[in-house]
Amino acid sequence: MTTNRYEPDYAVPPGWLLKERLEAHGISQAEFARRCARSPKLVSEIIAGKAPLEPATALQFERVLGVHADIWLRAESAYRLRQAREAELRANCTDEALSWAAGLPIEDLVKRSVIDTPSSPAAAVPILLSFFGVASVEAWHVKYSLANVAYRHSPSFESDRSVLATWLRLGEFESSRQQLASYNRARFIRSLAEIRGLTVLPIGEGLERATELCNQAGVALALVEPFRKTALSGAAWWLSPSAAVIELSARHKSNDHLWFSLFHEAAHLVLHSKRAVFVDGPGGEAADLEAEANEWGADALCGHAAWSEFVDAAGFSERTVQEFAAQQGIAPGIVVGRLQHEKRIPWNRFNGLKVRLKWE
Repeated sequence: MTTNRYEPDYAVPPGWLLKERLEAHGISQAEFARRCARSPKLVSEIIAGKAPLEPATALQFERVLGVHADIWLRAESAYRLRQAREAELRANCTDEALSWAAGLPIEDLVKRSVIDTPSSPAAAVPILLSFFGVASVEAWHVKYSLANVAYRHSPSFESDRSVLATWLRLGEFESSRQQLASYNRARFIRSLAEIRGLTVLPIGEGLERATELCNQAGVALALVEPFRKTALSGAAWWLSPSAAVIELSARHKSNDHLWFSLFHEAAHLVLHSKRAVFVDGPGGEAADLEAEANEWGADALCGHAAWSEFVDAAGFSERTVQEFAAQQGIAPGIVVGRLQHEKRIPWNRFNGLKVRLKWE
């Protein structure tokens, strides 16, 4: 018997095709069930789209009707997939899903050519789920819990959590493009000592070389423009026990903040457990860890003894700042930023020694 191949370009229950073939052959459902050694109830439910068409049944249909089993199974698969998509569309229209999507920076993602413009609020939900690499809004909440990262947060206000998760996801994308060696703590510390000297270079050149050094030690270095509702300077987390990420926002658009944020986040990787949970806050262990990272980062950029000797001398001027920075082999703006942070000089003093940054 010759078998025919029919490939429909639409999704209908395979029962529709079955009913059509039975009518064409003049076979009743009861007679067809007997020929297939199946119950009339099963055949009736397949025709109604209530029962799935199994491979063994598709082979029986092939033998009785001459329609290849592949066609029956493709029709079944297409129909079930359409049902799943329709169910997903209904789920995307729930208040919870629409509220979740509305809280994300869709317009900014479109402007950055990360996603296409959604045709409707409901259409935005699957686009955003694909962007985050999760199957559902519930899975998103699990994956992007803020307890999974350590971050340098503005003490004055908290970032919008959904927007922060979006920024972190962009950092994941950037990190995935970098080739990382297996993490080596000793090598990373040596790399940081070399990165310290790169702060005197033009910012683009310095960051490019810093990224190479970090990668060689098993750390991705991602620079991602912040969104309006992200109040973070940087974040650090572990992709695996052998690979880590430092993500920087350059939020303050000055070289001192950028380089200090790098060293602050590096401190989390060097000092703290890979399994620890870091959340910036006003008190408790997390605040202590943030303070420890601040101290370690500052000392890594400029040693404690040298710094103490410099500030004890008093009488700061642009000349003394530049001379001290040259002695330490670091950018003068870093010295200015630390003096301002420690309130040894006003925030408006010596800012001409900082390098201002802008996104291109």
